[in-house]
Amino acid sequence: MINREIIRIKIVQLTYAYYQNGNKNIDTAEKELFFSLSKAYDLYNYLLSLITAVTKEAQRRLEVAQARAKREGTEEPSPKFVYNRFALQLAENKQLNDFLSTQKLSWDDSDVFIGQLFEKIEQSDIYQEYMNNAEDNYELDRELWRKLYKTFIQTNEDLDSILEDQSLYWNDDKEIVDTFVIKTIKRFNEQEGAKQELLPEWDSEEEKDFARKLFRSAILNADEYQHYMSEASRNWDFSRLAYMDIILMQIAIAEMMTLPNVPINVTINEYVEIAKFYSTSKSGGYINGMLDAIARNLVDTGRLMKHIDPLKSKPKSIPVEKPSRRPRIKK
Repeated sequence: MINREIIRIKIVQLTYAYYQNGNKNIDTAEKELFFSLSKAYDLYNYLLSLITAVTKEAQRRLEVAQARAKREGTEEPSPKFVYNRFALQLAENKQLNDFLSTQKLSWDDSDVFIGQLFEKIEQSDIYQEYMNNAEDNYELDRELWRKLYKTFIQTNEDLDSILEDQSLYWNDDKEIVDTFVIKTIKRFNEQEGAKQELLPEWDSEEEKDFARKLFRSAILNADEYQHYMSEASRNWDFSRLAYMDIILMQIAIAEMMTLPNVPINVTINEYVEIAKFYSTSKSGGYINGMLDAIARNLVDTGRLMKHIDPLKSKPKSIPVEKPSRRPRIKK
């Protein structure tokens, strides 16, 4: 699950913290990096378990409503939502339950939020269409939760507040982790039952190696990489740059120099995108130009043995309405 997008963002955050917090111990900083990455996987499991928590709340309310209907002699409410096959399969998932038991993650202390979330779901057109649909199969059950997650969980300020209270990392992680939760919902197969595999914490040892090499290189070779920045712009005044811009370019150069399998243009595009969230409004364009110039200089002088696209690197598009984020620095 932990991919290079998450790794790059965490390294930006932890490199910034490394310089700001004063305790410049590379081994301690590396442990903090891997701990912060593991927290993203905690969040992945925690958000999956939110689906089962909402289903349990729906079941509790259904039982109350059924008891009232029996007393009053009225029609009992439909149990269709509570018996949603996907939600029941997820609740029985061995991998999820084993993980939650070791981490002691639970929604038990968020009963008010869970109740309010279910009420919003119950009042939605998505829910009503599902309940009124004469078709009844696993695919529809799974698709319901994909729609509900994207509508009520992926963007939810109350949920963001709960996550922020529980972990310093989670609000920054959630946007990426949401994509993995939705991916997991889509790949669930009824035939797998409780043995359905969730995404692993790490896709491979190669990703761990990527994180370790990039982080150490960015910090241990900082002077060398900042010299490359100076070479690319002889009249460059470091004091006039946003400090985060220097950090971003330092890490990007480290990636170019130490990870031969990552194309130069991919590296430039990735850090330009990160700059749009973590630095100033003008940083993306400036970093794009600077990294392009640095890469060309390193290739031309034989210090970087990579091919560079003849076309100038262009940043990936980012919705302008997306709010800017800043790294969370542990004090």
